[in-house]
Formats: sequence, structure tokens, C-alpha cells
Amino acid sequence: MTGCPAGPVGIAARSVRHPDAARLLREFYDDQVGRYGFAESVDLDPDEFVPPCGRFVVVYQVGRPVGCGGWRWHDQARTVEIKKTYVVPAARGMGTGRALLSWLEGDAVRAGAARAILETGVRNTAALALFASQGYRPVGRYVAGRDPEINRAFARPLIPGNPPWRELRACSG
Repeated sequence: MTGCPAGPVGIAARSVRHPDAARLLREFYDDQVGRYGFAESVDLDPDEFVPPCGRFVVVYQVGRPVGCGGWRWHDQARTVEIKKTYVVPAARGMGTGRALLSWLEGDAVRAGAARAILETGVRNTAALALFASQGYRPVGRYVAGRDPEINRAFARPLIPGNPPWRELRACSG
């Protein structure tokens, strides 16, 4: 099965090499090149995004892949890094990105995370607004060599028992 069969929205754990994930990551890369003229590689180590190290997922709407993202452990202090969150243009503005981010946070909490960090660029105003609305606050760079004129880092605590996240329906495959 390549997606959720019926129902409006669902999520499935996928390898970063799964065809749906790979296609969405290429689209993410192209989006970044369009915004900035360059982009970080989307070649991810698949081992970093499978339990217990992390997870990568694809969001499906009516069986079609419309978004992706993942989390991986960042440090021994129960911090995870949210990576490569992307929603196709046709699915933007409908809460898909917020639901994806919330699902990733909830999954990370279930794995024992207490804090999430992430990065985005200054030209991605939708992502900046989403992260602020979800309680992310600016922090210093956590990746060496990032351009401070472009990259912005954020963090927020993840509190078990008081989740702000919304569940997407899980689907198998």
C-alpha cells in the first residue's frame, strides 16, 4: 500500500528512501533552491529516522502523499531535532503542516523526548509563523556553519500529559 486507502488525512511511517518520501524530499529541496538559490542536501541517513533513533513519516490526503517530515535524537538530554517538514503547495493553508508538526512532537514525546529543536530560513514566513504559533522560541544556532543572515533556530519544551498536538490517523504500510 502506498498510502491511506480511505479517509481524508492519514500518516504513515516511511523510510526516507520510500518512493513517496523521496519524491516529497526532492520537492522540498526544489522549494528551498527556489527560495534561497541553494539548499542543504535531502539525502538523509535512513538509520537516523527509524525507532528508536527517530521516525520519518508521510502525510496522505485521500491516498495521495502531500507532506513529510521526521525527527531524530539530537542529544543525550532528551532533545529531538525536527527535520525536513514539507507540505506540497496544494495542501498548504489547511492545517496539514500544523498537524504534521504536532504528530511528530507527540511521537517524539512517546519516545521519551522533553524538548524539540528545528531550523528554518528567514524567507519561509509560513514556517516561521507556524513555529511561533506552536510555542517555538528563537535559540542560538545549533549547527556549525549556518548563515546567520538566513538560518533561524528554534526550540520548545515537549510536556507529556499536556500535549498541544493533534493526532493524524495512522495507516499501515
